[in-house]
Amino acid sequence: MKRNIITTADGSKTIQIEEWNEQYHSKHGAVQEAYYVFIAHGLRLFKDTDLEILEVGFGTGLNAFITLLESTSQNLRVNYTGVEAFPVDFEEAMALNYIEALGAQNYRASFEKLHRSPWDKKINITEHFRLEKQKKDFKAINSSNLFNLIYYDAFGARVQPELWTETLFLKMYNALKTKGVLVTYSAKGSVRRALQQVGFVVERLPGPPGKREMLRAIKP
Repeated sequence: MKRNIITTADGSKTIQIEEWNEQYHSKHGAVQEAYYVFIAHGLRLFKDTDLEILEVGFGTGLNAFITLLESTSQNLRVNYTGVEAFPVDFEEAMALNYIEALGAQNYRASFEKLHRSPWDKKINITEHFRLEKQKKDFKAINSSNLFNLIYYDAFGARVQPELWTETLFLKMYNALKTKGVLVTYSAKGSVRRALQQVGFVVERLPGPPGKREMLRAIKP
């Protein structure tokens, strides 16, 4: 499938899959959406200084890089697991302007290390941020009672409906600790109902620019 790098409304870039007319991040603002959904309505809920985070859809590494920056500024220790079946290559990642868009020139080496780090191995990227990238299908996630927070950032249900089912969300439910949180940009009624069906308490929240709502799900 043909992949193009496009500029989104906030000036940051993302990858577009031409055949699907689908982007890795919102065309209304890649960085803006990532901060709004995953940091403001996910990470900042936690007062713990040690967090286990799972990202479903590691993709461009944007969410991981922003979380790395937050871990430093907020003095958090983050163990970050990013699952991706079809990795973005290093050259594509570096063609995105996330270092500049985030004003993170001092973290260029960390961004490069994040993308160069081997798969299926835990690597200390900074003193606050430890990464394990897992190259596998999302259906192969079988963790139990491990994570505080899940960033659910798979491609949308329009193009990959199989990633937004009760089967996948039950895996997410089992992977979370009690009172763990899943956040996603999606607000589809079918997604909300599937989350509720497996046991989550689901909140509909105002969405980032370009979206009316988003969802946050809590394991009671």
